[in-house]
This record gives sequence, C-alpha cells and structure tokens, in this order.
Amino acid sequence: WQTGLMDCCTDCGVCCCGMFCFPCLACQVAGDMNECCLCGTSVAMRTLYRTRYNIPGSICSDCCITMWCTVCSVCQIKRDINRRRQLGIF
Repeated sequence: WQTGLMDCCTDCGVCCCGMFCFPCLACQVAGDMNECCLCGTSVAMRTLYRTRYNIPGSICSDCCITMWCTVCSVCQIKRDINRRRQLGIF
C-alpha cells in the first residue's frame, strides 16, 4: 500500500468523503475499478486491488480489515488509486 490503513491525514479530502459521505466514496472506488457500485466495500474488491498491484497481504487480512475498519479500508484504497494515477500506473 502507498499509505497505511490509518493515514487519513495524507489526503484529507478522501478522509472527509469517507467520514461524511461513505456511500459516495465506496461508489467512487468501485467506479475507478470498473465494478458495480455495491462492490466498493467488499472483501473481494480489496483482494482484487491488492493482488492486481502485488500488495502483500492475505484474504484473511482483507476480510478482517474490511469487516472491522470498513471506512479506513475504502479510504486506503482510494488514496492508493489517487497516488497510482499521479504516477501513471493506474
């Protein structure tokens, strides 16, 4: 991951969107990945993203993070997408 799970201050816009309009952020992430809007918060989405970019982790960790830290999980994915876009690798 380009940022840690709790690194909300690295992109306050993403953090605020996650806190105050979480469904919007989840749909943005799903849209960025060309998936259904309802998939933005799923374990499958996190696992797909992690494996696509060879990010270390496991399905078990994806499941735990998605279940117990849903907002932070989606914020982390969105921050990573934004950084990869800046680098031209998304």
